[in-house]
Amino acid sequence: MVNNGGRTALVIGGASGIGWASARALAAEGYRIVLADLNGDGAAARVEELGAPHTSATVDVTDEDSVAALFEATGPLDVVVTTAGFSNVSLIVDMPVDQFRSVIDVCLTGSLIVAKYAGRHLVDNGALVWISSLNGRQPAVGMSAYCAAKAGLSMMTQVAAMELAPRGIRVNAIAPGFVHTPLTEGAAMVPGVVDEYIENTVLGRAGQPEDIADAVVFLCSEKASWITGEVLDINGGAHMKRYPDVMGHVKRLMGTA
Repeated sequence: MVNNGGRTALVIGGASGIGWASARALAAEGYRIVLADLNGDGAAARVEELGAPHTSATVDVTDEDSVAALFEATGPLDVVVTTAGFSNVSLIVDMPVDQFRSVIDVCLTGSLIVAKYAGRHLVDNGALVWISSLNGRQPAVGMSAYCAAKAGLSMMTQVAAMELAPRGIRVNAIAPGFVHTPLTEGAAMVPGVVDEYIENTVLGRAGQPEDIADAVVFLCSEKASWITGEVLDINGGAHMKRYPDVMGHVKRLMGTA
């Protein structure tokens, strides 16, 4: 393990997937990890795997009081990584407004709330990294809420980078393509979705959480000291082609195509 000078990293959404891979990678670099998740029991179990001095917490990124309490309990931070997010699938003409808002609340408003308190608790020259998506730039039929949220997050990355730059705090986003995580298990179970994604990925494979975690570590490090306001595409080149017809595959599965 690298000795990183007693630095502390808060990883939100760290109980599984990209968040958990990021927590492990940062711990390996010597950071003390505060691993927070809506699934508090899952976060606690992960911290048991990491061992001391790492700690866990429960947080709901859509609840400002919950986020404020988390940051107050952690104290000064060197790094904040937030990966919380989810999607749904519905055509705009069929989209219940409350379901649209629920995606925006987690993926966009939740990120704003985290940034609000990260900006107060990060030390000078700290780093904030959040997870955007290929869908921030690449549209997909049936994914209006997620696409809109991630496009907004990509722009908010630049605004936050400008506002926090006077303290040397860098703000960057990572935009993954299809990565095998618990979040994408549902899509992966729909016949044809993963195959079509891989067909439209230049490097010919889906991603793994570790692919994204390696970039998280880089963006939090001194090696990225002159990078801010960046949305880093990590998708095997999928942004150069087209997104899978997820809705079409779902309809075929349900026999409604």
